[in-house]
Amino acid sequence: MKIDRAEALRYLGYRGQKIDKQTEELLEETIGELERDSLPKSICREYDCRVAGDDILLGSLAVTSKNLARNLRGCRRVVLLAATIGRGADFMIKRYSVVNMAKAAVAQAAGAACIESYVNEVEDSIRESAQKRGLYLRPRFSPGYGDFPLEYQRDIFDLLECSKRIGLTLTEGNLMMPSKSVTAVIGLTPQANESCHQKNCSLCEKTDCEFRA
Repeated sequence: MKIDRAEALRYLGYRGQKIDKQTEELLEETIGELERDSLPKSICREYDCRVAGDDILLGSLAVTSKNLARNLRGCRRVVLLAATIGRGADFMIKRYSVVNMAKAAVAQAAGAACIESYVNEVEDSIRESAQKRGLYLRPRFSPGYGDFPLEYQRDIFDLLECSKRIGLTLTEGNLMMPSKSVTAVIGLTPQANESCHQKNCSLCEKTDCEFRA
């Protein structure tokens, strides 16, 4: 797993401008630590998918969401995914928040880029398997995005057995621990022209896309 430097800089707020040498050194040092200390794990399972209006059935999980229904329109199968890079990033952020706030901020951004890179790798594997069956991926859609309530985290956790399988837990507010973790729904469509090469709706700048929130 290689962390995307450009993605880490984007999380730091950089949009193409040149970074100073100190920030560059902090970024490289932090990325090195994360790539060394991260323990990426994931689990994904495939379910039947039915969409009727704004009501969706993902296996046994019933969801009501206009945005997710639009994303999954025409999909008969769906993949539920959970992934984490472990506690390394959380430990770094906590440690550096006490002694070096600049490095803590860089660790926060690099950790976000790290889980994004890892989930992209997992999704590439899902895509390869799906294409062998003549199926194509819609962009992944996570609880908390658009009108897909964060409360559905708990249902996804139960279906995927996240605590048992990959050590993921939820707070009372449905936030994941370790914090650099992702859950997502990925629709599988038989129509190649209805797939999307952008992997994550929340990071896409194409505001007129029919599949996004």
